[in-house]
Amino acid sequence: MTPKVRFHSLGRSAYTPTLALQEQLMKAALEQKKLRRDAGLEGQDRSDDLTLYLPENHLIFVEHDHVLTLGKTGDVGHVVASEQRLKDLGVEYFPTNRGGDITYHGPGQLVGYPILDLEQFYTDIGKYMRMLEEAIIRTCADYGLETGRIEGLTGVWVNPEAGLGARKIAALGVKCSRWVTMHGFAFNINTDLQFFDLIVPCGIGDRGVTSLSKEVGKTLDDEVVKSAVLKHLGDLFQWNLSEAV
Repeated sequence: MTPKVRFHSLGRSAYTPTLALQEQLMKAALEQKKLRRDAGLEGQDRSDDLTLYLPENHLIFVEHDHVLTLGKTGDVGHVVASEQRLKDLGVEYFPTNRGGDITYHGPGQLVGYPILDLEQFYTDIGKYMRMLEEAIIRTCADYGLETGRIEGLTGVWVNPEAGLGARKIAALGVKCSRWVTMHGFAFNINTDLQFFDLIVPCGIGDRGVTSLSKEVGKTLDDEVVKSAVLKHLGDLFQWNLSEAV
């Protein structure tokens, strides 16, 4: 079975409506799984009743307005800017139910939110996280930039073997309920990195943050980079992608 995934390319959007969309799609998937379980259809690809098909999978790509989001285990003290400073800069702040600590989203950054029923792929959240990272690693390689992982830390890093010289280029934070995911990754493409000075990024104060454009020394076409990420995600997850209507 090749899982089907509906792709939502939202362009520029505030955080609140995008979060609401994620929650709506996740709720629908969970309700569908309950229907299948109650009907004794778990483990089957589909039934004769159209209402009991497998839950829909979705992938959202979005570029947010300036916002800070805090994971459920994060430390609000990692927001080092004052409320007035955030207001002056037009930066919103939201506590969330994802994993991880504080991070920044804003223009020039690709945020990806997969709402996937992992039972249609594999029930291994660690593997899922590594595959999200791998899509970013392969995209960076397309631009001649070698990146990798640091043991014990999520995300994608430039010079991961350099100790405190490592620089994070993509952050991850997800939620998973009954194997349905939400939240996802944030990949710095042409991001204004000065906004990371408002926080201790991901609660890691001894390593820096970077962007693809900074590392390659030029401004990049966001849409071309997004297309590369989308291709690599498809290669890794082997899904059947279609545009959401």
